[in-house]
Amino acid sequence: MAEYKLLLPSMGEGVMEATIITWLFNEGDNVKEDDSVVEIATDKVDSDVPTPVSGKIVKILKQKDEVAKVGEAIAILEIEGEGTASEEVKTETPAATPDTETLTTIEQPLQTAAASNVEFSGDLYLSPLVKSIAQQENISETELKTIKGSGLEGRITKEDILAYVANRGNQPAPQAAPVQAATTPKPAVSAPAATMPVSAGDEIIPMDRMRKIIAENMVKAKQIAPHVTSFIETDVTNVVKWRNKNKAIFEKREGEKLTFMPIFVKAVVKAIQDFPMINVSINGENIIKKKNINIGMATALPDGNLIVPVIKNADQLSLSGLAKAINDLAYRARNKKLRPEDTQGATYTISNVGSFGNLMGTPIIPQPQVAILAIGAIVKKPAVLETADGDVIAIRNLMFMSHSYDHRVVDGSLGGMMLKHVHDYLENWDLNTEV
Repeated sequence: MAEYKLLLPSMGEGVMEATIITWLFNEGDNVKEDDSVVEIATDKVDSDVPTPVSGKIVKILKQKDEVAKVGEAIAILEIEGEGTASEEVKTETPAATPDTETLTTIEQPLQTAAASNVEFSGDLYLSPLVKSIAQQENISETELKTIKGSGLEGRITKEDILAYVANRGNQPAPQAAPVQAATTPKPAVSAPAATMPVSAGDEIIPMDRMRKIIAENMVKAKQIAPHVTSFIETDVTNVVKWRNKNKAIFEKREGEKLTFMPIFVKAVVKAIQDFPMINVSINGENIIKKKNINIGMATALPDGNLIVPVIKNADQLSLSGLAKAINDLAYRARNKKLRPEDTQGATYTISNVGSFGNLMGTPIIPQPQVAILAIGAIVKKPAVLETADGDVIAIRNLMFMSHSYDHRVVDGSLGGMMLKHVHDYLENWDLNTEV
């Protein structure tokens, strides 16, 4: 019999560790290939780790609530064969170009990933992938500090360093004094949290891990960004009629539900294309204009928590493609099947507060985005319509939308016009639109 080390797999760029939540099997239990053996949690999402081999768990190396690094052994399995310490993770010789290196690194959970998690001068974080490309291309620390990172808190992403490599010959010579990496300024003093006395009969409920993360992120978002919110009421009668006409046909053809969300996303994407300066983030005194339009979709979980899976490249998807992507993300979010990368990279977020019967809300902008749209409940109301024969009162399907934006870079004109364009696209929805 041979020993097999089950390693914590790679979970996407920038995710370097995870916390063990629950082991689904005990020491001595037999597992089959692809069985989920342990639940883990990152700072973004909870997920399962499957075993790539069949065997018996002889030793659990990381217990509940312990933190494991990517590439670190979390359990030892006994499998058929000879020898010990089977080499389930192989590192290959780096290829000559950074693109090939990128693909190789992403596809393999490198055992040495955790060891290369390095901080430079206390202000520059490099993921193993970025560090690997930097070493291969002989990019010095001084050069790295001249690269404006587009990642979280100014971190250098894969795309940033590959773009630097591609244009390296055109880059100005690096200065001897390193350029300080720009990060979003943090408030010098945080207000003390108010507390209430605990009375007899009160129940004390400790926050779970996800609630702590949500609380921290929401406080940080309000501290960083000065929020402004604009409101508008929209007549979505055509949208309701179109969906009623097409939902049964779509479900029969695709085996998928057709909700209102793909229509909302489509309208938002069009408005972002009209006003691309909504699709930005702030890095110190620089504005990073995003190429991709990745729409975050705030999703309530059965346990009462909140998660925001991301529709990547939403501008490249048809209505049918959006419907399938939204249904897939919502299902996996509610069943703890999301991967860490499913919650990363959003450039704009939509929150459907109407799903709870709410007419409107004032959503908090998730960092490092600069705007978020809340969509209220669709309600039938009498409304005044202008016709060729004069004004008439009719029953219409009306809905409030509220648009919160970061006043550091989005003024009332931009935030308001963007919201008006979403409004116009929905009010003028073509009843002959194909799905």
